[in-house]
Amino acid sequence: MTDPYASQGAKAPPKPFTATAGQRKVRSFVLRQGRFTEAQQRAFDALWPRFGLDYTGAPRDFDAAFGRRAPRILEIGFGNGEALRHSAARDPARDHIGIEVHAPGVGRLLNALAADGATNVRVYHHDAVEVLEHEIADAALDEVRIYFPDPWHKKRHHKRRLVNPAFAALLVRKLTVGGRLHLATDWQDYAEQMWDVLDSTPGLINRAGPRGHVPRPDWRPQTHFEARGLRLGHGVWDLLYDRVATGKAG
Repeated sequence: MTDPYASQGAKAPPKPFTATAGQRKVRSFVLRQGRFTEAQQRAFDALWPRFGLDYTGAPRDFDAAFGRRAPRILEIGFGNGEALRHSAARDPARDHIGIEVHAPGVGRLLNALAADGATNVRVYHHDAVEVLEHEIADAALDEVRIYFPDPWHKKRHHKRRLVNPAFAALLVRKLTVGGRLHLATDWQDYAEQMWDVLDSTPGLINRAGPRGHVPRPDWRPQTHFEARGLRLGHGVWDLLYDRVATGKAG
């Protein structure tokens, strides 16, 4: 059988955000896609109908998407999907939603999920802020995970950091009371900003106390980059917050 991509090469999917003419929105990412391989292209073609969720900008019926009603975990910026894959396999009673803007990582995860025979994962290739704002109902999530978001370490780029007061308030709306927010970073400066923002966000309580962090939980596998950094003496901070009632609706 002739490989339809052998001569023309693989082409990455469309840009994963909504563009508005005449407007340029500050986003927490830039599309450094890297090489999008033919195997990843085939994964999108063959496996997206099984695992993918197309962004529509309208509220999503996740019970229909998964074919059941179950608690839901959202991972934002899953990279190559190691943590998402690990969690889905060890926690089959909960449904997992992943969001990632970089197509190669999405393609790799699609192939991995198919190899695992996973049934409790669905994936967006889109901007997480837009998905949260328009497709996920308030109080619909039992947990949100954000592991090693881009630290945008130069001061002039801090405005691009994902964790800011408006985003924190959005997460509070989407988490159910009793839910959990778990973040990890290997940049102390970003950990400091996360504490500044999240410790002062109504509806969130730091499980380790103000400006506290916890040992890496077993549901977050250690990455190769993280292990290498630890050997070099770099720090890693896991921040765990509980969603509590605020006396206001949502």
